[in-house]
Amino acid sequence: MASVSAGGQATSVLLADDDARLRQFLELELQEEGYAVRSCSDGIGALTDIRQQPPDLVILDWMLPDLSGVEVCQRLRSTGLQLPVLMLTGRDAVADRVQALDAGADDYLVKPFSIEELLARLRALARRSPAALAGQEPSEVLQLEDLQLDLASHEVSRGGIPVQLSRTEFQLLHCLLADPGRVQSRQSLLERVWGESFVGDANVLDVYVRYLRRKLEPPGQPTLIQTVRGVGFLLKAGAIKEPAP
Repeated sequence: MASVSAGGQATSVLLADDDARLRQFLELELQEEGYAVRSCSDGIGALTDIRQQPPDLVILDWMLPDLSGVEVCQRLRSTGLQLPVLMLTGRDAVADRVQALDAGADDYLVKPFSIEELLARLRALARRSPAALAGQEPSEVLQLEDLQLDLASHEVSRGGIPVQLSRTEFQLLHCLLADPGRVQSRQSLLERVWGESFVGDANVLDVYVRYLRRKLEPPGQPTLIQTVRGVGFLLKAGAIKEPAP
């Protein structure tokens, strides 16, 4: 089935990998799936291409020459670009995965991988892209206590102060805020935010919950995201967060 963006055009993918054989293989597979593929072999080329014509999705190899995939991702995020980014890496340590997510990657895939898994992850990222979400979400503001989430503008604030969230953080908060006070299971959140075909490390959910808590729960304010051990998470006002010693 052809991959089509919200505008009715083929979903565009920028592939950045310095392994010529892998790059050629992925180009052919992605084109066969209906993606419009552009490719490059280094970090500077990736940044230049993205800034000239932002694609719908980005696939970045971690070990690019000149600039690593992590550095490319950091530079993209520093400019405010919220393109979905899938990081390809031979590193599978938890610390490495956290570093990729901290840099702004939306997902990561450890080499060697199957093309079926890569395609499934791209489909999940495409469903969470800004264009796709804009076409699906009604104009509505969700609120709990002094926390507000505007579905139309994708803006979040707490106590009237804007909070900058990544696309994945926004989607996770939306899931929790859409049904405050009700426990959301870990599996349900993984499927709703990362897609039903998600087969990665479930700890990615804990990483993003930590990100949200860091941004939404400053010291002196009530906590909002509560953990229900063995089940999942829910959103409700809790105890005042104490300042760090």
